[in-house]
Amino acid sequence: MKVNWQLFGGLGGFYVLMTIIYWQVGGEPVGIGGMLLAACLAGMVGFYVWFTQKRIGITLPEDNLTGEIIDGAGELGFYSPHSWWPLPVALSACIMGLGLIVGWWLTIIGIGAIMISIIGMVTEYEKPISSTSH
Repeated sequence: MKVNWQLFGGLGGFYVLMTIIYWQVGGEPVGIGGMLLAACLAGMVGFYVWFTQKRIGITLPEDNLTGEIIDGAGELGFYSPHSWWPLPVALSACIMGLGLIVGWWLTIIGIGAIMISIIGMVTEYEKPISSTSH
């Protein structure tokens, strides 16, 4: 992950430098804003990866120059084998976007629907706490 945060940090710095150059040559405000947002996004990803690496505190197999492919083997995490929740999230996002064209009332319905569907997707594998009384 060391290479990853350095890559994104360098990319953020590059975007800042290009934004300054673009601003000096008379660039339009929308382009300057977009380039600044790209710099912020790259910096945010770089900071997250750096912070995660510092929190883990170990050298990952991909950072070990003498590491073998087998060093990275093992369980990587839990991935859903199947889920229907991305479909309501996407449909809610479409309703929200359509609401920007049709009217604000449809946007509000889309926001409510997307909140419910995101909560459903995030809590899909949560198990309720069962209370047993004696």
